[in-house]
Amino acid sequence: MASGPSERVAILPLRNSVLFPMSVVPINVGRPRSVRLVEELGQDGGLIGVITQKSSDAVEPTFEDLYRIGTLARVVKVIRLGPGNYSVVLNGLARFELQKSFGLEPYMTADVVRIQEPAPDAKVTELGRTLRDRTRKVLELMPDLPRETASILDNVREPGALADLIASNFPEEHASIQRRQEILEAFDVEKRMNLVLDMVKRQLEVLQVKGEITALVQEEMSRSQRDYVLRQQLKSIREELGEADDDEVEALRERVAIANMPPEAEKAARKQLSRLAGMQPQSAEFNVTRTYVEWLADLPWSRTSPDRIDVKAVRRCLDEDHWGLERVKKRIVEYTAIRQLRTDKRGPILLFVGPPGVGKTSLGRSIARAMGRRYGRISLGGVRDEAEIRGHRRTYVGALPGRIVQALKKVGTKNPVLVLDEVDKMGADVRGDPAAALLEVLDPAQNDTFVDHYLEVPFDLSQVTFLATANYPRDIPEALKDRLEIIEVPGYPRSDKIHIAREFLVPKQLGEHGLTAEQLEFTSEGIELLIDAYTREAGVRNLERQIASMCRDIAVRLAEGEDVKGQKTNSEYVEKVLGVHKYRPELAERQPAAGVATGLGTNAAGGELLFVEATQMLGKGKIHITGNLRDVMKESAETAVSFVRSKAEKLMLDPQWLEKIDLHLHVPRARSSYDAASLGVPIFVAVVSLLLNAPARPDVAITGELTLRGSILPVEGIKDKILAAHRAGLRELVLPARNERDLEEVPAEVRNDMRIHFVHRLDEVLPLVLAGPESAATPSTPDKSPPGLTGSSPAV
Repeated sequence: MASGPSERVAILPLRNSVLFPMSVVPINVGRPRSVRLVEELGQDGGLIGVITQKSSDAVEPTFEDLYRIGTLARVVKVIRLGPGNYSVVLNGLARFELQKSFGLEPYMTADVVRIQEPAPDAKVTELGRTLRDRTRKVLELMPDLPRETASILDNVREPGALADLIASNFPEEHASIQRRQEILEAFDVEKRMNLVLDMVKRQLEVLQVKGEITALVQEEMSRSQRDYVLRQQLKSIREELGEADDDEVEALRERVAIANMPPEAEKAARKQLSRLAGMQPQSAEFNVTRTYVEWLADLPWSRTSPDRIDVKAVRRCLDEDHWGLERVKKRIVEYTAIRQLRTDKRGPILLFVGPPGVGKTSLGRSIARAMGRRYGRISLGGVRDEAEIRGHRRTYVGALPGRIVQALKKVGTKNPVLVLDEVDKMGADVRGDPAAALLEVLDPAQNDTFVDHYLEVPFDLSQVTFLATANYPRDIPEALKDRLEIIEVPGYPRSDKIHIAREFLVPKQLGEHGLTAEQLEFTSEGIELLIDAYTREAGVRNLERQIASMCRDIAVRLAEGEDVKGQKTNSEYVEKVLGVHKYRPELAERQPAAGVATGLGTNAAGGELLFVEATQMLGKGKIHITGNLRDVMKESAETAVSFVRSKAEKLMLDPQWLEKIDLHLHVPRARSSYDAASLGVPIFVAVVSLLLNAPARPDVAITGELTLRGSILPVEGIKDKILAAHRAGLRELVLPARNERDLEEVPAEVRNDMRIHFVHRLDEVLPLVLAGPESAATPSTPDKSPPGLTGSSPAV
């Protein structure tokens, strides 16, 4: 409804706001064109056109970015805030329609035509009255509107101006820019008032609902505050009377009621609850008694998990979680079959014995998963206090139940699978012997009435499936060992390690490091290099660490923004990440030398090679033995020397050979070996090799205990020793004849790759291991060349 002549005015674009007639608003001016407009025209109070931008993103808008309808305004005041920044107060006068634009510089100018409003009719006047009433109600519920708006409402008589006034003073969060522009473009007064009235109605409904919610919240808060004050007063009264909090005692009483305790335990709990009700909450005895009752209430007196003992399921779980270990799996399946057939579900307590990293603890987890039972692990390494098993008496400050009861509370059932880890690492001191305390725990005839010192009531452990692990059973007390069935978990041969790495370790570490097989591909060459050059163990724990090191290198490269794809673990990449080889084949670094023999021993990590060195010097018949040897190993050395002296004539030695020399025997790395007696034969070979100047073959390993009569006795750990020799590259062994039956435990692939000589007496050993005196500098050639041994290394 444009009317009147056109006027040429400067145009001021407005962002995020709409200027209405009858309104006075301050705006900030900072854009270059707008600043030039204010500096040139703003000081004399001239007229300018104010138009809202369609989008606030335009920094220097053109006329296409502006609406066609704007407001003609007078500049009331200009305040300079800083260089190129002004605050301008504008007074809206009338609507206009943009007719023709003339340019953008130095500021926007255009021809505009003012829009005249028609005279209001009766209907419009009635709408104005309704709009005024509704707006007053909004003002009552909306304190953030300007207070002067209420008085202005009564002074504005024109319905159109009233609508403009209300729209201009409405907070922006309640009316969008598009909605305001729509009101500005409503030339028809009735339409404009209906738009504003609709906006006011919606806001009034929102405010009324908000007020109702606020009233409810305040009422609830008042009630809560009242209850809180009353409770605090009641608490103060009870404290003055020395009474405990009834709510806390009642909560404990309910927990005891639903715990389904046996009569003796329930009687003890209710007795303590009666004492608790009459105690002062601030007293130390109150906290001790409350903790005791909580322990009784939390224990799984009757909660069990349903058994699903299935031999096929156990076999499947073991095969999924562990590679190889066929003899171990066979015994576990037999153990499960017995429990499936027996109604009392009792059976022997299994002790898994083996070097670190072979999967002893995870076998227990697999058994629990197959049986559908909860799994718990109790670490006993370094435990020296009997109270760690039986618990502390409540008379001590900070007393707690023993680890058995704590584990049962943690798993939440009375029939879990509990693994007693590292039972060979327990000790004993003045505080008692924890191994002795385990005797009752592991005895099926007694553990149905196990009494923890803290609880002082019997707890039935007969439904618990106990398993145990150890590295070396020799350190377990005999009485405890008698209650356990020992199952040896041997080390893995090289082929098994390759398969375990490929099928289990590599996928696990790739997943834990957020990698895929496309980013890092573990080749057979890389896995074999990790096994041979960077690990020397019976298990696979260090192998997994080395695989994780490879994954971390790729993860760092990806995090730094490098696009890594198809990286293969060839020998060059492995050496780049892990550095120089940590281990080299021991045989490759040795040449035949008089006085040096290769023996075999065992330690907590499995089997190992032990080199016995002998040398002589002028002296008076003294024998020096070094290498941090134990008493048994020293006795083996003395026995070997005594046998050589007794057989001097047969060995073509001077009977007085020891009177003019001193003999020095040394066994490097013997400090870690357990099987000391098995070095008797290697020491004998080293001494004879030295005295005859006949080098012992370094590619033949020897083990066996000797007697003064020259007999060779069997030794322990044959499987671990053969695997250690195989890992080191040896392919020929000399073993006691009475250990021949132990070869059944050695994997067939290793057994078939070895040449093994079984001997009864010492005189059978020398032809197998000694070369002639003329071979002191050249290795002798065995009947069967060991595979993989080529070249030579400097003599040791």
